[in-house]
Amino acid sequence: MKRFIGDKQFYKMVFAVALPIIIQNAITNFVNLLDNIMVGSLCTEAMTGVSIVNQLFFVFNLTVFGAVSAAGIFTAQYHGLKDYKGETYTFRFKFLILLIGCAVGIVLFLIYGRELISFFISAEANVDTTDPAKTMEYATDYLRIMMFGLLPFAMSQVYSSTLRETGETVVPMFSSVVSVSINFILNYLLIFGKLGLPCLGVKGAAIATVVARFAELAILVLWTHLHSKRYPFIIGALRSPYIPGKLVAQITVRGLPLMLNEFLWAMGVTITNQCYSTRGLDALAAINIASTINNLFNIVFLSMGSVIAIIVGNQLGAGESEKALDTDRKLIVLSVMSAVGMGILLIGFAPIFPLFYNTTQNVRSLATYLIMIFAAIMPFHALAHASYFTLRSGGQVFITILFDSVFMWVVAIPVARVLADFTKIGIKLLFPICHGLEAVKAFLGLWLVNKKTWVKQLVSRSEKENS
Repeated sequence: MKRFIGDKQFYKMVFAVALPIIIQNAITNFVNLLDNIMVGSLCTEAMTGVSIVNQLFFVFNLTVFGAVSAAGIFTAQYHGLKDYKGETYTFRFKFLILLIGCAVGIVLFLIYGRELISFFISAEANVDTTDPAKTMEYATDYLRIMMFGLLPFAMSQVYSSTLRETGETVVPMFSSVVSVSINFILNYLLIFGKLGLPCLGVKGAAIATVVARFAELAILVLWTHLHSKRYPFIIGALRSPYIPGKLVAQITVRGLPLMLNEFLWAMGVTITNQCYSTRGLDALAAINIASTINNLFNIVFLSMGSVIAIIVGNQLGAGESEKALDTDRKLIVLSVMSAVGMGILLIGFAPIFPLFYNTTQNVRSLATYLIMIFAAIMPFHALAHASYFTLRSGGQVFITILFDSVFMWVVAIPVARVLADFTKIGIKLLFPICHGLEAVKAFLGLWLVNKKTWVKQLVSRSEKENS
């Protein structure tokens, strides 16, 4: 049992890293849940329109995550070596690549936004009571405003991810708490028109989100630059675009495929949700409700992925291979066991949560059923998630892509597409079949982790910056 369960000192070390991340994710997802209920109290069309746009931004957000994670593999290992100049270079890489990414994202949404939204609505037939035209109107209104939040969101990820990878988890947590608090308060004021402010509905929800993202970025930037002695990677980080060519090549070889992987995986999730939309907008509304409460209960095992990336990445960078193996094994067990516990709790909330929405009884009943499906697959999702971050911590880019996005496009999407287009099975069967594939992926991930090919030190002392 000692191979799988750590001692008191081990868990003290783990929770010192994990607790701020869990608190940050918990507050963020809880406020998102309340925001979702506020929008859902308007009407089903408003809730569905917002959820469609958020699905599109999900692709952008995951691509951003892949970009910062690509360089973050090296940041964590440089920190293990206490090489602050190397941390500065990886910070610059994130900054520059996300500036380009934001420009591309904004152009795409400006030109093709309406067409992307219709991807979820065009196949709709008269199978439910949700109005496609009203859904499109709400979605386009929300999209136009939300585009202003792309840049502050991306830059916040540059700062917060680097801080976490260098051992600072409290400041990103604080900035996120402030951000979601502002978002929640402004949502209430602007969606419903309180304290003399106009009643803006979904437009108010979008404005609140954009303002909150600028606030989060301001906190991260000011705190980091005002405490440069504590965070030496920021000293001179924005004075020059210089990054050693060797490091650029290393991040490109190992990192950019990781960003592509996140993009492909997010696109895969989006296409899968489009497959669900062929069963009606009521199905999308129910999935939105179920996903919102599921995201809140997922926070522990999702946070454990970041913990694995930080702790195991630091140990690999310091050349402590055996210690990294032992730590990773215990973290995976902790992640899966936490998912079992949270899944049991989620089942208890399944019949209660949908009652908070202003929607039809059909949508509520379907949402309750889908929440239970999410709860049942949570332990498998946790195992797959922990395995992914383990492989990534050692720079196993090709294997990570095979495990994640290739599995999605070769297995999950074909299954969803065939069942959606060539059968008449309802969402109550289509959804669990598609999500049940997570169990296959989980055991594949465990097999890859046990091969130990990921146990590698990727970095050495960085070269001196040219004067």
